[in-house]
Amino acid sequence: MRSLLALPLLAPAIFSCTSAALLPLNAHDDVELTPLPLVIWHGLGDDYGREGLKAVAKLAEETNPGTYVHIVKLGNTADQDREATFFGNVTIQLEQVCAQLAKEPILSTAPAVNALGFSQGGQFLRAYIQRCNFPPVRNLVTFGSQHNGISKFQSCGVRGDWLCRGSEALLRLGRWSTFVQSRVVPAQYFRDPEEIPQYLKHSNFLADINNEREVKNETYKHNLMKLNKFAMYVFEDDVTVVPKESGFFGEKNMTTGHVTPLKERTLYKEDWLGLQALDNQGKLDFRTVPGEHMQVSEKNLASAFKEYFGPIEIEEEFSIQSPVLVVQN
Repeated sequence: MRSLLALPLLAPAIFSCTSAALLPLNAHDDVELTPLPLVIWHGLGDDYGREGLKAVAKLAEETNPGTYVHIVKLGNTADQDREATFFGNVTIQLEQVCAQLAKEPILSTAPAVNALGFSQGGQFLRAYIQRCNFPPVRNLVTFGSQHNGISKFQSCGVRGDWLCRGSEALLRLGRWSTFVQSRVVPAQYFRDPEEIPQYLKHSNFLADINNEREVKNETYKHNLMKLNKFAMYVFEDDVTVVPKESGFFGEKNMTTGHVTPLKERTLYKEDWLGLQALDNQGKLDFRTVPGEHMQVSEKNLASAFKEYFGPIEIEEEFSIQSPVLVVQN
């Protein structure tokens, strides 16, 4: 289920971050408006050095001048970062990202940040909010993410891609084994409605982060409800994410094809994650964009950046309490 970011309308660009990222924008005579820093987490098969991600960072800065962009990376090199999208324990990776963002000088001193997740990076950023959330996230936007997991593994499309083929082989051999659940990233958000008992017992990541087990983690709900906006984008022609409705927390019966939308699920009705509370406050947005998985246009990205990552009046908006940290067992 590869998610290499394709931006057909964007020219590749080199992006550099500077400490001038938080300079105020004077939209009105007496009001200082400032764009918050933006954290981006890419998807499966990508790495922090990709030209597509650099183009996204450049577009974010051009759309909201002064935006400081931080691209999440796991590993010291682009190759190591890409490998980490296929192999690794997601719980440990999240701990590393929590530490990474907490010690980054600009992010850690900002009143809040915005977050943009592509494909699996979307549910990982949501997990970041639920488990640590320092620096705290104001608005979370996800494109083509798998918030309710995947019910099917996609075959690798590139010959010689040993990372993809290696993970695919392990996935098909035993997705519920401890070995695979602690090492193969896509297995950790696999969720087949026909295999719920195995999923609840063995899932290393998604069953926990979606609060589906009997004992609920109230901190997850508490932290997610702090969001000002949670916007989920699904691609109309997505055949990579199965089911694509997962991007809206939808559950699909793969035998009958019936889709149970979020608002009809127990997860929403009993508000395990605070999604109902966010929705009742007008803070939960469901958006659909044309195209296949991660075939996102400059126009759609810029529109999202303007709506969710635009400059705000910092002093008036923020009275953020200290976040609650979660230690994952």
